[in-house]
Amino acid sequence: MKKVKVGIIGCGKISGIYMENCHKFDILELTACADIDRARAEEQAAKYNIPNVYTTEELLADPEIELVINLTIPALHAKIMLDALQAGKHVYVEKPLGVTREEGKAVLDLAEAKGLRVGCAPETFLGSGIQTALKLIQDGRIGTPIAATAFMMSRGHEHWHPDPEFYYAAGGGPMFDMGPYYLTALVQLLGPIRSISGMTGAALTERTITSEKKHGQKIRVDVPTHVAGLMEFHNGAIGTLITSFDAFGGSTLPNIEIYGTEGTILVPDPNGFGGSVKYRLTGESDWTEEPLLPGYHENTRGIGPADMAYAIRSGRPHRASGELAYHVLEAMWGFHDASDEGKRYEMASSCDVPAPLPLDLQKYTLD
Repeated sequence: MKKVKVGIIGCGKISGIYMENCHKFDILELTACADIDRARAEEQAAKYNIPNVYTTEELLADPEIELVINLTIPALHAKIMLDALQAGKHVYVEKPLGVTREEGKAVLDLAEAKGLRVGCAPETFLGSGIQTALKLIQDGRIGTPIAATAFMMSRGHEHWHPDPEFYYAAGGGPMFDMGPYYLTALVQLLGPIRSISGMTGAALTERTITSEKKHGQKIRVDVPTHVAGLMEFHNGAIGTLITSFDAFGGSTLPNIEIYGTEGTILVPDPNGFGGSVKYRLTGESDWTEEPLLPGYHENTRGIGPADMAYAIRSGRPHRASGELAYHVLEAMWGFHDASDEGKRYEMASSCDVPAPLPLDLQKYTLD
């Protein structure tokens, strides 16, 4: 199968794992990278054996590059994707798809008009942890799923991140930062969402950076830092999701639990690829750990673009799709809208549930 030539725009902290894993999938040929800080792009290119360091404009003008991986900050996601699509490139972006629903819709509309593909992180649902939980549900291990709970409780990022300001600006907050992992996993496990209720708040109006680079600097908080909501799924299940940067003393709440008519599944952290999957059936007193399916339990960011590249060649749907990402983006805004308006938010979008990964393929091969 002919390789898909790839260029990465954005050479920040997250880029390294993408660059490392792009080299592991035979379908991908990572040929170029670009960053507003050329020195940073040159450093990453040398470290990960990338032959070309371009400006963004040069990368988009390279006729051999078919797929652009967009790892810029969220505020630039939509602009870079629109530019890439206009240049005739397929594009895969780090989460979220856009800052607003309007941005996400514009990207999908242009991709459809151009006959191009859009993909979006997170791809962690393709890891062995979520895939194992999915198989348990599909096999009927816990009967019919009727409810789920999900919790992402933290104290925020200003104590460790070198540049944490964007987490508290428009497009930030715990829901837009971490919600995509939890919502994408829930859609993979339970299907699309029909409606949403929510309440939001913020413990502080200002935060102090305690990480080394900007120690002592103040950040204005412009977004909700505690978001609590309910979801009604199309299959009838009811979900609860809380994302928070206001858990200053920590939390013992689980990541995700799925409740069925015959038992419960403990789902691992959706920000990872592996983890422990356990279940307990009605009448049992102990949890049973389910062996993880063969596949990807280590950090395999880059599997989303690789799956997309296989799909470009074969014509099948890709799993971490733009439609899935838009559904998640709309849901994240739905929690905020429901809180602001004091009424249930009815979802306008839906999406296909991604197909499980095949179990009979050699590692780093997806077709």
